[in-house]
Amino acid sequence: MITPTPNLRPNLGRHAASTDEEIVALVLDGQVELFEVIMRRHNQRVFRAVRAILKSDDDAEDVMQEAYVSAFTHLSSFAGRAQLSTWLVRIAVNEAFARIRRHKKVADWNESEAEVFDMPTQTRGPEETASDSELRGILESVVDTLPEGFRMVFVLRAVEQMSVSETAEILGIPEDTVKTRLHRARGLLQASLEGRIGGALPSLFDFHLSRCDRVVYGVLDRVRRAAI
Repeated sequence: MITPTPNLRPNLGRHAASTDEEIVALVLDGQVELFEVIMRRHNQRVFRAVRAILKSDDDAEDVMQEAYVSAFTHLSSFAGRAQLSTWLVRIAVNEAFARIRRHKKVADWNESEAEVFDMPTQTRGPEETASDSELRGILESVVDTLPEGFRMVFVLRAVEQMSVSETAEILGIPEDTVKTRLHRARGLLQASLEGRIGGALPSLFDFHLSRCDRVVYGVLDRVRRAAI
């Protein structure tokens, strides 16, 4: 199945139906501009994964650019044993943790020591109805309070709907740990969110067009300058 590729410029639109593997082959053959197809196709998933670690939209955007430049540089090493999206997310996740280490904010991934937070609630009068954007804001703030290991698994599995095996590969943890962390994350969220998630979950940490364009054009500019 080919992931939809949003916001492609007309000259790239003819490649919208090409598979990831076909696009990779064309990029490696010298059609560097087609790397934009790959980025736009996977931007949302990469952003959500990185945002779940860093809890900052701007930091996530910076890390995405670093990750994409690294992916482009090592594109010839993509062996096709995993999906391209899994490979890209893994690179981005590693870059996000590298940023945390550089800032001396190494997170505790030991599940036995994970802190359980009291989930925030919002009291609303019967006359109030939350808009989609308000609900997203509530949801994002609550997800941000999850312990990091739970938060990453929750975003990859529940929001991005990646498989257990893909999530385990990206995070470098056993599949049983993925299942356990997802179960515990849902338990932490349930009291506050179960009745209010509705249709807002698919838009969690949404990756808007302006941010998409900044990442794509920033990466392409760096790639072109490096090739000179």
